[in-house]
Amino acid sequence: MEELRYPLGIQTFSRIIEGGYAYVDKSMFIPPLIKAATSIFLSRPRRFGKSLTLSMLHSFFNCERELFKGLAIEEMDVEWVKRPVLHFDFNAEDYLRPDGLELIINRYLSKYEKIYGITDIDNSLSGRFAKLIETAELAEGQQPAILFDEYDKPLLGIEDKPELFEKNQSILKGFFGVLKSMERHIFFAMLTGVARFNKVSIFSDLNNLRDISLENEFADICGWTQEELEKNYGPGIKKLADRHSISFEETIDRLHHFYDGYKFAPYGSRLYNPFSVLNALAKVEFGKYWFQTGTPTFLAKRIMKNKLLLPSLNSQWVEQTELEAVGMNDNNPIPLLFQTGYLTIKDSDGYEMELHFPNEEVETGFAQQLTKLYLPELADLNGVFGLRKFRLDLRAGKIEDFMLRLQTMIKDIPYEKHDEQLYQNVIYLLFTLLGTDARMEEHSNKGRTDLTIRMKDYIYIFEFKYNRSSAEAMKQIHDRDYAGRFAMTEKTIFLIGANFSKEERGLKDWIIERVDR
Repeated sequence: MEELRYPLGIQTFSRIIEGGYAYVDKSMFIPPLIKAATSIFLSRPRRFGKSLTLSMLHSFFNCERELFKGLAIEEMDVEWVKRPVLHFDFNAEDYLRPDGLELIINRYLSKYEKIYGITDIDNSLSGRFAKLIETAELAEGQQPAILFDEYDKPLLGIEDKPELFEKNQSILKGFFGVLKSMERHIFFAMLTGVARFNKVSIFSDLNNLRDISLENEFADICGWTQEELEKNYGPGIKKLADRHSISFEETIDRLHHFYDGYKFAPYGSRLYNPFSVLNALAKVEFGKYWFQTGTPTFLAKRIMKNKLLLPSLNSQWVEQTELEAVGMNDNNPIPLLFQTGYLTIKDSDGYEMELHFPNEEVETGFAQQLTKLYLPELADLNGVFGLRKFRLDLRAGKIEDFMLRLQTMIKDIPYEKHDEQLYQNVIYLLFTLLGTDARMEEHSNKGRTDLTIRMKDYIYIFEFKYNRSSAEAMKQIHDRDYAGRFAMTEKTIFLIGANFSKEERGLKDWIIERVDR
């Protein structure tokens, strides 16, 4: 069986091709990109292939034609011309430093000024940038291509430092404004990032910028389709299947469940997260790799601040225009959740889009981050309120112990306002992280159960009320025959009607009925 080389941590196109690493060809997007506009913007989640896309463009504009042998672009009508390339990567800097952004811009400008022999240095960063563009064109006789990787890195994560945020915003606004004023000297420019901050005016002067982030033509430029995954990584999938003693088809199903589901345009393909799949194949293990590279702390805090109902995240309808730009002080965190990859397009009716979590890796990883803020006790797996204790109660059929543990944990939550939304969020987080077959709002022919949990020997059916009564909750379970769908099961069924109370600051009481088959 062929042994594949996986380009883990490699974002340089030339190194991947020359090193013989497995590569998913995206060169077919180069010609339409060049034709689309002089200045392009692309938003995609972190670790999704943006850097590799820019590196591929760098090699193309540098006319490294031998790297593209056998790729789709060889058969396409495109002009191969060597051009000066000005490539800025904003990844490698600490932007909590007050001068972090100025340092990295100065570093790149000094590098290129040395290459082109520029000694008469302007005092401003934007002035130096403009002179560099003009000098590069004169020196090489071709208009330059300009690439910006992760332009928004100097802004993400510093929203709680308003002075620094405003300073970095102002620097970027002036620097990117050069792309407009020097347009006649530029052949092509592309900026990538996680979010488009229209509402903080960074792009207000760059009105020639075309945002392709939600365009169907470029929906698959980053990420892998099902066909691309199986075509390029078949041997790796087979090895993963053998390691876990499952079939090739079952392995595909698991990869799909964990890492597939991203969709960036109404008619785009469903896409896999390349970073997660590469790690799973290289390490021959299913895991939550995306969240190991960084956690969305600022997003979690924003969700708590805006009191978002977490169960509703799996079915959010928004207009497309809402997703195209974000502001750091917006009350609605949904656009930023979409642009950062925690929500993705599920459906569209031509006017609005329905968003949901793309896959299990994202939903459970995000729940873990939120749990650190809502329910820090759950992080201690072996503690009184640890996830393991809750899981063991369910496995053993100790539902009374489970409910007592839940009641005490909720009452001890150090949250300023106990209300129905808090209780809904706590239930959502707990059962998302339990790792069981827990289904919230599951449809039946007579209604929707609040929560159904399927274990090896037991089935649990929950109905929750707020400021009403547990008896009313149990009556609804019986009236709507929520247990009817399990008439043929040999498992023991527990019916749980529970009531949350504002006055009691949590779970007031509950009724449990056992149904033995």
